[in-house]
Amino acid sequence: MRILLAEDDKRIREDVTRALEAAGYVVDSEADGEEAWFLGDTETYAAAILDLGLPGMDGLAVLKRWRASGRDFPVLCLTARGAWSERVEGIDAGADDYLPKPFRIEEMLARLRAIIRRSGGQANPLFRVGDVELDTRQMRVSANGIPVSLSPQEYRLLAYLMLNKGRVIPQQELSEHLQSVHFERESNAVEVLVGRVRRKLPVPLITTRRGFGYIVEDCEPAA
Repeated sequence: MRILLAEDDKRIREDVTRALEAAGYVVDSEADGEEAWFLGDTETYAAAILDLGLPGMDGLAVLKRWRASGRDFPVLCLTARGAWSERVEGIDAGADDYLPKPFRIEEMLARLRAIIRRSGGQANPLFRVGDVELDTRQMRVSANGIPVSLSPQEYRLLAYLMLNKGRVIPQQELSEHLQSVHFERESNAVEVLVGRVRRKLPVPLITTRRGFGYIVEDCEPAA
């Protein structure tokens, strides 16, 4: 899954980027509010981590413009200010959660996982579809109780499809969640990746809808 990180403090931005990448996310990071707003308005993200004290355009203005233009991805706001009135204003503007600075990376990751799960209608950190289980905390996949070894990209693809089970995901949308905006996207990369995941799973899970994309449909575990 691809995350937009908007943070002007270089040390925090680098620390959070490393933590997100280690947790299996693809990260686009920006230090300027105008640039962050543009990326959020033109690219596809599973979530954004947004510092409210950005230069160029403050985080609250960025958030309001995203929501006004219909961008509904979940947003975790970071703030060094402790005023409750600012938190209320941010939540009313469309923030999904708040994290005051300084913060622990572990808490940031937990809050991020939670808002992403909620956006997909999931309350449990364990995603189950039929005989396949995906643990978003430990980034592990099992089928029929047996661990399945996936590469980071394969994990991201399966996690995004399982989070959005029941919805056909276009190939372009999947591609956008697998690589940063700065990388060249190959036309058949998603098709190749889906093929690899299918071969590693001992049960059929991903269905191709020709001309539309891919879907994971809810089903009962085998008896």
